[in-house]
Amino acid sequence: MLKDDERLDYLLSEEDMRIIQSPTIFAFSLDAVLLSKFAYVPIKKGNILDLCTGNGVIPLLLSRRSKAKITGVEIQNRLHDMAMRNVELNKLNEQIQMVKGDLRDMPETLGHGTYDVVTCNPPYFQTQTKEGRNLNDYQAIARHEIYGNLEDVVKSCSKLVRPGGKVTLVHRPGRLVDLITYFRKYRLEPKRIQLVYPKFGREANTLLIEGTRDGKADIRILPPLYVYNEENEYTEELQEILYGNR
Repeated sequence: MLKDDERLDYLLSEEDMRIIQSPTIFAFSLDAVLLSKFAYVPIKKGNILDLCTGNGVIPLLLSRRSKAKITGVEIQNRLHDMAMRNVELNKLNEQIQMVKGDLRDMPETLGHGTYDVVTCNPPYFQTQTKEGRNLNDYQAIARHEIYGNLEDVVKSCSKLVRPGGKVTLVHRPGRLVDLITYFRKYRLEPKRIQLVYPKFGREANTLLIEGTRDGKADIRILPPLYVYNEENEYTEELQEILYGNR
């Protein structure tokens, strides 16, 4: 089941769920966990899509909150293979499927307006030159806008989600204006925003945003989320997200 330097980890508080990861290929970050917790999901039925799925961590986490069908999309062969094995490992083949491909092609491949919810943890960085990346190819593609930029992501999300459906992204606060601009350009009305701070008194370093396709103008700014307290331990709120009740 494991290849090269892959390891098998427990998936946070899910003692009956394991996940295959690799320090050189892909290991999920806090951003993915925050996105999976922030996103609205239908409880009983529906269709959820996760773009840039990596090793499938977000579909795995969402499967604990919803019985809806979940599809993950990943462009890299090695990560797609890892995601497929994670679905099989956790016996979730009936609920989760993995598709290999470019997110820009997914509206034609999977269908326009097919999904109730679309989530995405896209590459954050705009650096295009190899000299500016200082990463192996797997990590560079996961972190840098090599196969499509932020506008491509939002455009595809808008085409894939049904009218009234929700699109949820995690990104960096510095792209907030771009996100709102692209959301409205592609008929996604921003509805919820939450900023995540490493510690009280520090600048936010993570942004969670949700939009509704063809929704009415009305946005909620949620209370800030702090990751660490003054003792450099996870705050109670973050511990609840990571290890508490779903």
